Amino acid sequence: MTTFKVKGGHKLNGEIYPQGAKNEALQVLCAVLLTSEEVTIDNVPNIRDVNVLIDLLRDLQVEVKEISKNKYSFQSNNINVDYLSSEEYKKKSSSIRGSIMMIGPLLARYGRGFIPRPGGDKIGRRRLDTHFNGFEKLGAHFEYDSKEEYYRVSAKELKGTYMLLDEASVTGTANIIMTAVLASGKTTIYNAACEPYLQQLCKMLNSMGAKITGVGSNLINIEGVENLSGCTHKILPDMIEIGSFIGLAAITKSEITIKNVSYENLGIIPSVFKKLGIKLERKGDDIYIPSQENYTVENFIDGSILTISDAPWPGFTPDLLSIILVVASQANGSVLIHQKMFESRLFFVDKLIDMGAQIILCDPHRATVIGLNQNSKFKATTMVSPDIRAGVSLLIAALAADGESTIHNVEQIDRGYQNIDSRLNALGAKITRTN
Repeated sequence: MTTFKVKGGHKLNGEIYPQGAKNEALQVLCAVLLTSEEVTIDNVPNIRDVNVLIDLLRDLQVEVKEISKNKYSFQSNNINVDYLSSEEYKKKSSSIRGSIMMIGPLLARYGRGFIPRPGGDKIGRRRLDTHFNGFEKLGAHFEYDSKEEYYRVSAKELKGTYMLLDEASVTGTANIIMTAVLASGKTTIYNAACEPYLQQLCKMLNSMGAKITGVGSNLINIEGVENLSGCTHKILPDMIEIGSFIGLAAITKSEITIKNVSYENLGIIPSVFKKLGIKLERKGDDIYIPSQENYTVENFIDGSILTISDAPWPGFTPDLLSIILVVASQANGSVLIHQKMFESRLFFVDKLIDMGAQIILCDPHRATVIGLNQNSKFKATTMVSPDIRAGVSLLIAALAADGESTIHNVEQIDRGYQNIDSRLNALGAKITRTN
């Protein structure tokens, strides 16, 4: 187990570049299975979940070349589909949730796909019905082995159709799109997810010869094609990491510039942090956060308490609610955090309460945060990272705390944040990694 020792109470200063987006990387890496030609992807984040997926592609006999730092080429002209039945594949693919998006491309190109129950964060139920309902509507046969927890799909022919998704699942939409691009005829997907990373996937597929329209909306139309060609694609900066850095700067009273953020793809993220009273300024494609001694939460127009909740894009991403909660705990004012999508994501607040935060966990989905207005520093403590986002939230709290905190199970943080300790140490943080 890897551990962080964090000496809190230090102001940070300087510039930091966000990594490539984890959630986009997992999608576009699976898309390389759709063509036998070479696909080059730039700005690939060097994080655990992405590296496991790249290893899985290698195991499938995808030819992977590291061109330079964070840039790879992939060629899937000799796929070993039989590897999907191996115990090694079952063990490795079950360790990350992103592996589920390999099924669509494999089904589209080879007529079959197998996957064990995927892993990932323990943040509540994350059902896969949307994926497999979509495959079935395209003509695939679906089987689930409840004893082995193994999913299987197969199809002799895939045909385009109309479908209304039961939820705007990002990974579900991505999987269905990657299947439909090689199906015969027209596919219409209504209630599709439309996150920027999904838009990036569609743009990449169109550059490969797919015919996808409605990109950026919740109504996607796809004209199936016989095959796709290679392409070159660059991954967007990670909006979750950008939001994490905004929150970190505010709670530690630091002056930080976040470089090359692709501001137009951040949606309402900057405005939500501004509602907490955090000052931030757009400078070209950078975000500048000045040092603030305190920040005051805005109430709604009628004077009622501010509520921040997650919603499908263009609503606020659920991945940043943990960060918002930590930052709000040192604000001047109160906030109601409403986590609608996952019922276990707020359970880490007991660690913040141990540190001195005033938080009332109303139920699995809601927490009321009474800000300390930076008048009382968090107390250093020992804690365990339960998932990626909660782990970084606890790291941010530790950096604002008085004394040295210990965070165990840092492997969870490494799943989504590239060299986070060394990058923050370059800004003046005091983080020591031990095994």
